[in-house]
Amino acid sequence: MTVSKPVIGVIGGSGIYDIEGLSNTRWVRVSSPFGEPSDELLFGDLEGQPLVFLPRHGRGHKLPPNGVNYRANVDALKRSGVTDILSLSAVGSFREELPPGTFVLVDQFIDRTIQREKSFFAPGLVAHVSMAHPVCSRLTGALAAAAKSVNVAAVLGGTYLAMEGPQFSTLAESELYRTWGCDVIGMTNMPEAKLAREAEICYATVAMVTDYDCWHPDHDDVQVSDIIRVFTENADRARSLVRAVVGDLRNRPAACPAGCDHALDTAIITAPEARDPAITAMLDTVAGRVLNP
Repeated sequence: MTVSKPVIGVIGGSGIYDIEGLSNTRWVRVSSPFGEPSDELLFGDLEGQPLVFLPRHGRGHKLPPNGVNYRANVDALKRSGVTDILSLSAVGSFREELPPGTFVLVDQFIDRTIQREKSFFAPGLVAHVSMAHPVCSRLTGALAAAAKSVNVAAVLGGTYLAMEGPQFSTLAESELYRTWGCDVIGMTNMPEAKLAREAEICYATVAMVTDYDCWHPDHDDVQVSDIIRVFTENADRARSLVRAVVGDLRNRPAACPAGCDHALDTAIITAPEARDPAITAMLDTVAGRVLNP
């Protein structure tokens, strides 16, 4: 069985949304009980496939990574009917073999963020979702095939170190993360991936390498101007990738083979009679499937 109309959500920079063939576009403000999303959401259709775009930092890049309301963003996408999230973000590389311009289809994360709300759940309604496999293998497989079809250099698999920011790494930090086996470093995909799992939305990360971080002798002083230049070049490839992958995601299985859409089946631990009604009401969309069967 397949879902006749999956809705693909794309989180990333505003340059990614100018996709040739995107029609019926409209910006819509979507309210969330978790606060204000980064921006309005751009709804559109690409070859008949519904897409929803969300500028992670707001149009014009107004929000720093540690100032993004990740809970409101993911909740707003869920309220908009999104079934699959493609997260595109700029990263630094820890590997010589992952030069600027390479896309890494991440399959693991190490979360070093410290100031962010990381769960929809709270005292009064407790849940523990599994994060052993934090991205959807179905989505990453489709992205890998699509990248090959449009000649975009992409590597399947890699570990993403999520740092708090907004400052870049010290040299000591950069060298430490390399010894941990990390492949790329960024500031935005945590807690985004955790929240997508709690919301039972299939999630995949396209980590677009812009620099080698400060460990590399040629990149010991990371400059924003250099990152923006490469990111602009990457945006062209990202648009091609999104266009190419839409066809593969059009026929979505009724149940995700990776189990993303049933992540809450055994996650909620608070007894029904002990649940806080106010928290339960806030979770009407992200966890409504299990809270209000």
